[in-house]
Amino acid sequence: MYKLKKYFILTFILFIPKLFGQEIQSDTVFHPAESEMINLTGPRLGFTVITGKSADKLKDDFNASPFITQFGWQWETLFFTTEDGLTGVTEFVPLIGGLEQGLFLPSLNLLVGLRAKSGFEFGAGPNVALTGAAYVIAVGSTSRHSSVNFPVNVSAVLSQKGVRISLIFGFNVPN
Repeated sequence: MYKLKKYFILTFILFIPKLFGQEIQSDTVFHPAESEMINLTGPRLGFTVITGKSADKLKDDFNASPFITQFGWQWETLFFTTEDGLTGVTEFVPLIGGLEQGLFLPSLNLLVGLRAKSGFEFGAGPNVALTGAAYVIAVGSTSRHSSVNFPVNVSAVLSQKGVRISLIFGFNVPN
């Protein structure tokens, strides 16, 4: 458990320079006009490492590995942008994990966060899964190529039954 916390903190520290680093070209990340509300939806893929009692239950009850794939969709709304490019974001991310092992492990995540003009982003909020309610913290970066955004996020779901660390990536087109 201590080792996972250490890796999560290290990952967060590695993303900090993006927040305060040199500003990148304005077409790298989509920024709406100040009064414009933008929806960014798209598919999400990735993987999760499950620890603690949740990992033990997977192994004991289903003979399953604590390393699972994730598949889902993200509904994202940008609700404000400041003059310097800081953007307020809400995200709803339902995921299904474990399909590669014949499992159906749904989770629902609702995050509220901020995205800097550099593309660095972080958010936090509730997570609901078969193991119960928990808290999710996520950090990541969104880059843009042509008119498509490519988010990559690392998240940690913190619960009494263990920590779940995920790497999730995807794409979306501003509309």
